[in-house]
Amino acid sequence: MANKKGLHRNKGGGGGSGSRFPIAVVIFVSILAPLLFFVGRGIYATTATTSFEPFSVSSDEQDVEDSSMKQDLDWREKLALQNVKSLFSREVIDVIKANTNDLGPFSLDSFRKSNLSASWKFIRQEIPVDQTASLNEAEAAKIVRETPKGKDAGHVQFVDTPAKLARRQLREKKREKRAADLVKQDDEITVKLENDAFERSRSVDSAVLGKYNLWRKENEDGNSDSTVRLIRDQIIMARVYVSIATMKNQTDLARELQNRLKESQHALRDASSDSDLGPSAPERIKSMGQVLSKAKDKLYDCKLVTGKLRAMLQTADEQVRSLKKQSTFLSQLAAKTIPNGIHCLSMRLTIEYYLLSPEKREFPRSENLENPKLYHYALFSDNVLAASVVVNSAILNAKEPEKHVFHLVSDKLNFAAISMWFLLNPPGKATIHVENVDEFKWLNSSYCPVLRQLESAAMKAYYFKSDHPTTAGSSNLKYRNPKYLSMLNHLRFYLPQVYPKLDKILFLDDDIVVQKDLTGLWSVDLNGNVNGAVETCGESFHRFDKYLNFSNPHIARNFDPNACGWAYGMNIFDLKEWKKKDITGIYHKWQTMNEDRVLWKLGTLPPGLMTFYRLTHPLDKSWHVLGLGYSPTVDKTEIENAAVIHYNGNMKPWLELAMTKYRPYWTKYIKVDHPFIRSCKLSE
Repeated sequence: MANKKGLHRNKGGGGGSGSRFPIAVVIFVSILAPLLFFVGRGIYATTATTSFEPFSVSSDEQDVEDSSMKQDLDWREKLALQNVKSLFSREVIDVIKANTNDLGPFSLDSFRKSNLSASWKFIRQEIPVDQTASLNEAEAAKIVRETPKGKDAGHVQFVDTPAKLARRQLREKKREKRAADLVKQDDEITVKLENDAFERSRSVDSAVLGKYNLWRKENEDGNSDSTVRLIRDQIIMARVYVSIATMKNQTDLARELQNRLKESQHALRDASSDSDLGPSAPERIKSMGQVLSKAKDKLYDCKLVTGKLRAMLQTADEQVRSLKKQSTFLSQLAAKTIPNGIHCLSMRLTIEYYLLSPEKREFPRSENLENPKLYHYALFSDNVLAASVVVNSAILNAKEPEKHVFHLVSDKLNFAAISMWFLLNPPGKATIHVENVDEFKWLNSSYCPVLRQLESAAMKAYYFKSDHPTTAGSSNLKYRNPKYLSMLNHLRFYLPQVYPKLDKILFLDDDIVVQKDLTGLWSVDLNGNVNGAVETCGESFHRFDKYLNFSNPHIARNFDPNACGWAYGMNIFDLKEWKKKDITGIYHKWQTMNEDRVLWKLGTLPPGLMTFYRLTHPLDKSWHVLGLGYSPTVDKTEIENAAVIHYNGNMKPWLELAMTKYRPYWTKYIKVDHPFIRSCKLSE
């Protein structure tokens, strides 16, 4: 019995101990485990939200959420909450409740993994950059939690920190500056393209005169040419659509366009203004417009039209280049020729001269030829008509013609004709004298370097051998002009030798017209210089580097490439200073060094620039206006106010290629009523 009782006690003691262990497990699972679970999740959620703004929920929504959450809590959560309330404050419990919903705690990982909708908005405060420095770290790190109401309810919004705002505004400023720089660069490129197009139009105008050009409206006729331009535009578009119609097998439309194209070309012909068009032009324009409208409806394709226009533009550009070369060649060729009328006049005068007895060939008032108190002119020419215009215009505009003395020098071929003209047409009270350059015995190859060079075999080969590598092309054709082979062109460097008794002399080219009294030039103070001339340089044009070879050390060492050039054609020379400074000797020096044409090509202006370097006094530009022989843009007011106008260039006023708007200034000094002028048809 005793054993049984003892055994029974032992069993009872063991059963009591075993019953207490399950109770402890139940308490741990129902209280401590949920507590640790919620505390851990709350700490995790608090850490994750440091990079995001917390939620701020309205009171109504909070109540609904609390009630819903309470209904969903299971008995373990209720039991855990009852035991936790005594351990944590109300704020901690609110944090735990706010972060325990069906989606789990709001963390950075859940944000990255979730596909958030486009309704999420980042709200950035506009805080000036200069105010960010005044914010302390606590304010910069503060995170505001907001939930918009109404339509945007439930959308999360974020506020950037001042540092981020500062960086963002700095990036925006950089982008704005970059955009402004690109716009400015684009504007500069546009302006450059326009300027290049304008300069290109100038070069085209100088070569192909009378052509329509949008950039140079001042060169067009004064009459309106809007109808002419419309017809030309229609012709261009018709050609485009003809090509496209042929490509797309629209043969009927292509044939119709071809017919209208021929009609428009026939109506246009050579018209340069509306007044040149025939009466059928309006009807042709209307017909062409109708067929072009039809073609546009059927054939218009932006890419095709653009491509065709581009191809036509390239073809036109090539044609312009070809025409420019051809025009240059022909103008150089024409500049070498003598019109039939002038040749006729020279022959008639030469015959009359040799029919005169020797005593009748003398000019009156020969005592004035060496009088230094009179106004002396030097004119070297082989063109009788041009020389007559120079002398006639100077005398008609002189205030005291009796004080003017004209010294003319010609070659043996034209000496008789020029002499006979002035014997038949004496210059009123003025004095005139004509000489033959071939009778200047002192002017020989032993004294004059250029004569020696002109007689050399190398110079003859340079001029006349067609297979010479440097003679190909129209650019070199101008150097074959007879004036470069004539000593008349170089006689200007020997003025003191030709006129030893004179102190000052006015040198004139034979392609000028005198419009005012020139006696004021003799009173101009040259300040010790030898040459008085009008300068021709602009911002970068007609400076020494255009005429001389500065790759040669002799040129580079002695001259300034940016020195301003000046013009021959009207020059007042102080012959006393000329002799003192030995100008002719300086000319001989440079001419001898240029025997192989390494310093300059040919001509007299380059050696003139070198010879009179730093010895030229600039005259007022109104004394001498140039460009009437090559530029169609010389200002009319400048021409009319000029004392001398100069037809320098290939378009001489006595040639058919002369510019018609400048020719009247020259032709009004021709004696059109002279029988020789009429018989040779020079008055037409």
